[in-house]
Amino acid sequence: MKEMNVLVINCGSSSLKFQLINSVSEEVIAKGLCERIGIDGSQMSYTPAGGEKRETVTPMPDHTQAIRLVLDALTGQEGGVVKSLAEIGAVGHRIVHGGENFATSTVITEDVLKAIEECNDLAPLHNPANLIGIRACRELMPDTPMVAVFDTAFHQTMPEEAYLYGLPYHYYEDYKVRRYGFHGTSHSYVSHRAAEMLGKEYEGLKAIVCHLGNGASVSAVKGGKCVDTSMGLTPLEGLIMGTRSGDLDPAIIEFLCNKENKTVKEILNVLNKESGVFGLSGGFSSDFRDLEKAYRAGDAFAIRAMKAFAYRVAKYIGAYTAAMNGVDVICFTAGIGENNPLIRTMIGEYLGYLGITIDEEANAKRGEETEISTPESTTKVLVVPTNEELAIARETVALV
Repeated sequence: MKEMNVLVINCGSSSLKFQLINSVSEEVIAKGLCERIGIDGSQMSYTPAGGEKRETVTPMPDHTQAIRLVLDALTGQEGGVVKSLAEIGAVGHRIVHGGENFATSTVITEDVLKAIEECNDLAPLHNPANLIGIRACRELMPDTPMVAVFDTAFHQTMPEEAYLYGLPYHYYEDYKVRRYGFHGTSHSYVSHRAAEMLGKEYEGLKAIVCHLGNGASVSAVKGGKCVDTSMGLTPLEGLIMGTRSGDLDPAIIEFLCNKENKTVKEILNVLNKESGVFGLSGGFSSDFRDLEKAYRAGDAFAIRAMKAFAYRVAKYIGAYTAAMNGVDVICFTAGIGENNPLIRTMIGEYLGYLGITIDEEANAKRGEETEISTPESTTKVLVVPTNEELAIARETVALV
């Protein structure tokens, strides 16, 4: 394989994360984050490999300027890691929603841009920002090949019975209302890595991946293919999350609109930004570090929130064990999954029926790749730190 430097770009509505990765060694050459794009007080943090992290407060009126600053940092005299943009062989862009158009990553063309734009209604907070990032890069690096890597693509292998809702079928035909799922790059990376850790064939494995962060989702991966996942048409469905409600009776929306004299949009804002463990803890925090500390101090609100979160994860593990008619390995990943032993213990307490015992000494580690089930456990439990940027870089290299 020809060696190249791959720039991975992840654009949010007002942020931009980036990493420059060597395609052969897979080492991160530089990384950083632009925050508050289009807002007063915008700033960029930049860390070259082996160098000091630098933070710069500088105006970023739009994503084009943010990308210009990123490229300047990568090629700059101070802290730069490449001599010119010609040393960047390709750019991989994270795209949140690909709808049914994209079951795999794809090289970006005008037709691809148009198809991504058609999914804007399905991810109004994310896709437009992703598109701005692509267009900004193409303007500044017109000769560099670019690849779109979709959060939804990995889940496109779900069977019809898993992705359809119990709605009149024409809503699916007319508007593509169905389950799509998200965090696909992470679920794919972690399930592959689990097979490697266990020394098993990926195509022969039944894995459940618990991507537990501020946004959280569970997937069932059977024979190397996703057969179900907890997020739906949008990232609101599924687990109780940091500030998102997860599953609820849809009639609650009308009930609260009437009781609170609010619009559907206002209630959806509550479900997205004021609910989850933040809402259950009485508005105390959506950060599990705060919640864990309060839990151990006996705070009733934190205990309630943590128990509800763990219960919902355990319930999905049970459902997906049934969906696959068994499970070989359960993986914990993302910020909470990798770094919160208490949550892993609380979830593990529900899994005795799978022949699982958690090794508390192994489970006490934070952020490390490790097996946390005891040797005699018939189902393995792993902590697998996710690496979405590396997964995007690999997809990009494979295509260009």
